[in-house]
Amino acid sequence: MRSLIFLLLPLISSSYTFHTRSSFLKTFSSGIVAGGLLTSTPANAAPEIFTTSKGVKYAVTKKSTLPTTLGAPTSPQDGDICVISYTGYLTNGQIFDATHSEGKGKDLAFSLGKKQVIDGLDDLLRDIKVGDTVQAIIPPGMAYGSKGVCIEKEGAETECLIKPDQTLVYDVFFKKISLPPP
Repeated sequence: MRSLIFLLLPLISSSYTFHTRSSFLKTFSSGIVAGGLLTSTPANAAPEIFTTSKGVKYAVTKKSTLPTTLGAPTSPQDGDICVISYTGYLTNGQIFDATHSEGKGKDLAFSLGKKQVIDGLDDLLRDIKVGDTVQAIIPPGMAYGSKGVCIEKEGAETECLIKPDQTLVYDVFFKKISLPPP
């Protein structure tokens, strides 16, 4: 915005007289709004929330900038190999898994529809395009359900990385898809 003001200053200074900096800003900003240079959507407006057919809610945080080539798939079909990078969070913000975490450092590749990932991720990728970055809220029934991700310790104790009936949040970058081998 500041650079726009300095670029337009020579164009408007000859037609207006400004006695103070605040009078300049008031006149200039009202002129921008009236002239349609500013949109009515504030920069901090909430993103649009989408819901998949199975109940995964998501917002596109960065839309794909990949060119759409005629014939090149942008959405996967069952059996396609999908490649994503992700970070998985509990609802309290604690990270429980990430493709970039220590010891991994690789993207996750899996066949869509083959139960190789939780149902929520499978469902999400059917709705988004290659190149999209999204944040998804995955309900327990599309994640680890009533079992959670727990290990039994000595005695009757259990320790859970993901508690039963836990809602999960994922940041996902859909990197690419490819056809499965013949």
